[in-house]
Parts: sequence; C-alpha cells; structure tokens
Amino acid sequence: MRSKLAKVILLATAGISVSLCGCDGSPRSGAEAPRKERPQESVVQYVKVIRRPVAEVVDLPAKVQADPTKIVRIFPPASGRVAGIEVKPGDHVHRGQVVAMLSSSDVASAQSDFAKANIEAERASRAMDRQKMLFEHGAIAEKDYLDTQAQAEEARAELTRTKQRLDLLNVSPSAVTDQVRLLAPSAGVVTDVSAAPGEFSKSLESANPLITIADLNTVWIVGDVYEKDVSKIAVGKPVVVTIQAYPGREWAGHIDSVSGTLDPTTRTLKVRVVLPNSRQQLKPEMFGAIHVKTGTHEALAVPSAAIIRDGGNTTVFVSNDGKPEQRIVTIGQIVDGQAEILTGLHAGDEVAADGAELLKGAPSE
Repeated sequence: MRSKLAKVILLATAGISVSLCGCDGSPRSGAEAPRKERPQESVVQYVKVIRRPVAEVVDLPAKVQADPTKIVRIFPPASGRVAGIEVKPGDHVHRGQVVAMLSSSDVASAQSDFAKANIEAERASRAMDRQKMLFEHGAIAEKDYLDTQAQAEEARAELTRTKQRLDLLNVSPSAVTDQVRLLAPSAGVVTDVSAAPGEFSKSLESANPLITIADLNTVWIVGDVYEKDVSKIAVGKPVVVTIQAYPGREWAGHIDSVSGTLDPTTRTLKVRVVLPNSRQQLKPEMFGAIHVKTGTHEALAVPSAAIIRDGGNTTVFVSNDGKPEQRIVTIGQIVDGQAEILTGLHAGDEVAADGAELLKGAPSE
C-alpha cells in the first residue's frame, strides 16, 4: 500500500516538473515576453524615385487683417460720462444697434438751442408774411420787405443747424433726457472696446474710439516679400493661402496689390490677397503664409508620405535587395504632395511611401 502511494506522489511530481519546462526542457516564466513584430511587407508600398517637373514656390509669411475700409470707429459725439457699454469684443452687431449710452450736458444745450431757433424761425416767418402784405398794398418800401425776408431765411438756417446738431447726437427734439445713444453705423464684429461705464469722455480731445467694429465678410491676407523675390511677384498672380490655425486647409486667391515702396528696415514689400470670409473663420492677426508658384524645374521627387522626420534628420526607407534601409536625405520644397530630393537618392531607387512610418523602429536584418 505504501509503495503504491509513493508511486502516485512520484508521478505527480514529474507532471509538475514537465509543466514548468518547455518542450526543450528549459524553464518557463509565468507569461512569455512579447516579441517585437516586424511590419508586414504587404502593408508598405514602394515607389521609384523619378526625375519630374517640380513647381518653384515662393512662400511669404503673412497674417490676416481686417479690411481697413470696412472698419468703423465710434467716437463720442459730445463730452460726457459713459452711462453704459452694451457690447463686448467678439459680439456681432447689426446696423442701428445701440452699442453705448453717454450722459452729456451738451444734449440739454442742443435741445435749448433748437427750441430757441424754432421760435425765432416762426416769428420771422410771420413778420415776413405781414411785410409782404404791406408791400403788396404799397404801404412799405421794397427794401423793408427784403430785409424782413432775409431775417426769415437766417432764422430758418439757424433752425436747420440746431436740428442737425440733435440728429448728430441721435436725440429727438422732444426728448427730456440728457443721454446720447451711440448706434452701430454698419453691421460687423466688435473688435475693441476701450471704455467702461463711469468714465468721462471728451469728444474733441478723445484720441481713442469708444468702440471699434469691423466687417469681416472679406479679409486681407498681407504678406512680406523679400527684395530678392520681388521680380517673381506680380498683381493678378494666382496664390494659395494657408493658415496656421487650420492645418491641411488651403484658400485659393490672387495677388490684389503689391506696395509701391520698400520697407527700409525689413527690406520687404507688402503683398495683399483679398479672401471672402462669409463663415468668418479667418480672424484678424492669425498667422499664415502666401504660396506663389513662380515656375518649374526638373528634380528628383518622391511622395511626401515617404519622408520620415527622425530627430534632427530627414530620412527615407530605401529597398536594398528587398530589405528596408533607412537613408538620410536633404529635401527642398514640398508641393502638391511631392517632395523635392536634393541629396541622398538617385533616380531609380525604390523608397517606401505608403506605410513608411511602419518601418520606423523596425529591427535591422
């Protein structure tokens, strides 16, 4: 009985030993270490390096600006204290919308002047009618009638002047308030508010507008072209605009104007491109670039997808007897998805294009 029990224990111990060893007798760990898989060759597509026409492009650093002819700056029409600001930067306003309120003693003065001018105009008109009747009956001389007529015309002119003053202040002649409503003269976006309720503003001495409104349905893209590239730029030339805020997006346009004088400090000329902006995605002061195609030349080119940024180097994977070999290259311009190769490759070399990123970090053969 004891010998049978010993055999059972011996067999169980042997089974445990087998389970802890591999087929070759080497001990197993609890979980196998993951093996680094090589990229599948079928995923990576190779293309030949060919010589082809490559576009020559001048890239101009640029930024978005509002059209200066569509910027409205609202100044206070009278001296007074700011009673309220009804808008804030970024707000969309429509024409005639109240954007600020101003309390001013000039309002009461303008209303008083209008009332006096109105009374004087009525008095002078009645006096002229009487003098006209007397003149027609020969009771007075023509000179007296003409003097009265001139006085009536002067009174009407003064009434017109005082009414225009009230219109400028946007105040009704019958109003009983000292507040001036400042209205938006055109639709647009509020780009700046330089006043706060309670501040005192002098209309004739104010250097800064209370509120600035810009129509951003069209914007300017203003770039700088260096002196060496001026001969390559001309009005009407088609361009492509890119904006840093929208990677991968492009706007087509043409050069609208080139400044007539060179900036003596930067040695550049200003180039302007006008773009529609109905969705108002382009905001003033956004940075971007104007890309101007100036011609073509023959050069080695590969798809831009083949270019790998590896630290400070620019590399591609070249097929060397069917094995991927990473090679450092120097590239020129990248235009329309094609990268110009300056050094590092020869015509006929095969480089990994689609799927090239999968080869990065792969074990060498």
